[in-house]
This record gives sequence, structure tokens and C-alpha cells, in this order.
Amino acid sequence: MYPKNSIISSFCLLKKPLLARRSCNCNSPKSKSYSKLIIPKTLSLPPYVTGEDYVVPHSAEIKSLQEINDMRPACLLAASILKFVGNNLKIGMCTDEIDALVYAKCIEAGAYPSPLNFKGFPKSVCTSVNEVVCHGIPGSRTLKNGDIINVDVTVFYKGYHGDTSETFIIGEADEQSKSLVKAAERCRDAGIRVCSHGTPLSVIGDIIYNTATEAGFQVVPFFCGHGIGRYFHGPPDIVHVPCDLVGDQKMLEGMTFTIEPILCDGSPDIRIEDDGWTVVTQDGSRSAQFEHTILVTRGGFEILTMQA
Repeated sequence: MYPKNSIISSFCLLKKPLLARRSCNCNSPKSKSYSKLIIPKTLSLPPYVTGEDYVVPHSAEIKSLQEINDMRPACLLAASILKFVGNNLKIGMCTDEIDALVYAKCIEAGAYPSPLNFKGFPKSVCTSVNEVVCHGIPGSRTLKNGDIINVDVTVFYKGYHGDTSETFIIGEADEQSKSLVKAAERCRDAGIRVCSHGTPLSVIGDIIYNTATEAGFQVVPFFCGHGIGRYFHGPPDIVHVPCDLVGDQKMLEGMTFTIEPILCDGSPDIRIEDDGWTVVTQDGSRSAQFEHTILVTRGGFEILTMQA
């Protein structure tokens, strides 16, 4: 059982200007063209960018049918962009090029890339390679044969956020890395399958922890899933390990939240780099993560970031 203070919130709110600077040291001419980014004035922006006041609910929000339907396009768009990025990953690409792809696809669709300027995060997507657990900042790191990379896409579209991520294998990886990636996906899916109205939230962490252990890997316990909607992050916290923090809170029909366990093939201990964002394993072991945004229904669940 993990103590309450072992869970770290992923993001907080911070108001920033609409101009975000990118520093790219890649050799690719394509990525160099994105040295400065101006957000189009016609784009609908989240309130943490505009500086407008808004309230994140203090407890898990139960969405109406209209709110759920209004949220669907954002979730499907996030899934579409993630799929597009996955299809375009290749050896020799630098992570800043991935950031440029995500930004371009968001703008093309009339959406805002949610991570950009959220608590000052400087890029449009999180790219976490090998030992990077989460919140990797795109930059000059070049993808090599055998790397694994998690790409975490969140978009703000028509007033709602949609959030999803996947770990991709670059070229041919070793068997241990392949097993880690498969196990991370199974853990996410196992956590989703237990979701239903009236089920305790704690069972998500229980089943994910057991699934990871059976596969021979550990869950990084320090980061959790989250409620999502008009706000990027809110209650409930979705803890991916057995934890006293969860208590007896139950899932209710109309809740929307992410399930996004992170597994590693070594010690789950972490450290945060000097940039204040990038989280890495202390022992340099690899990590993998998968994420979906889901809706709790009367009879089970619906994956909102699942493409048809």
C-alpha cells in the first residue's frame, strides 16, 4: 500500500502569454522553421492561457449527456493526432519535430494543444524517450533504432480537453523493451475493464498493480490519472497502485477521467531534471505508458479516445 504523499500531481495552472518560444537544435531543416510559434488569434483558447477565471470542481464531476457529447470531438481529435504522429515516427527524427507535427495538426483542426503554456510547459506535446518516465520536453534528442517513446497528446477543442498517449517502438527493440511496452498497454486496458457505475475507484490501482507484477514489471506510483472536461486536470485522482488515498470513493455514471499507468523495467524511483519537468528513472531503466480518456456508464465504460 502506497502512502498518500507518494502521489504527485502532474500539472498546476499558470497564466502565460500567447507567444511560446521553441529552441530546436535538430539538424532537420523542417524543425528549424518552428523556432517561434504564434497562436492564431481566431483559435479558441483555454482559460489558463487567456487569463480568464474558471473553476476546477472540488469533487468528481458528473457530466450531462449534452456535456459528454460536447466532449467527444476533442477526445476523437486527440486520438486522431496521436495516430498520425505514430504513423510518422522514424529513426533520425528529433522530438522537436514531433512537437511541430502535433502543433500543426492541432491548428489545422482548429484546436489548441493543451500542454502549451499549462503551468509554463513550453511545448505542445510530451515526448518521453526510454528512461524518461513522463513530461519529456521536445527538443534535440534524436530517435534511434530500438528506442521506445511515449507521445502524450492533449487537445482543447470546442471548449473541452481530450487526452491520450501511447508508447511506440522505433525500429527494432530488444525483447525486454517489447515486453515492457506490451505490459504497459495491458495494464491500462485492465484498469479500464473494471470501470463501471458503483465500482470503487481503488480497484483500478489494484488490477493495474497486479497485472504489472505478474508481467515482471513495476508501476511508477508517483503519477496518477485525472478527471478531465472543460478543465485539463481535476478530480478524481486515478491512482495506479493500491493506495490509502483513494478511500471508498466510487465511480459514478457520467464521470470522465484518464487511466494512464507508467511501468518500468527497473526501480520505480524517479528524479526530476533541472528543467523542472522531465522525470526520469533514477537507475536509467526504461519506462512505458499508455493512456485513454474514458466515460463511466451505467453498465461499464466507454473509451472516448478510441478511434472507430
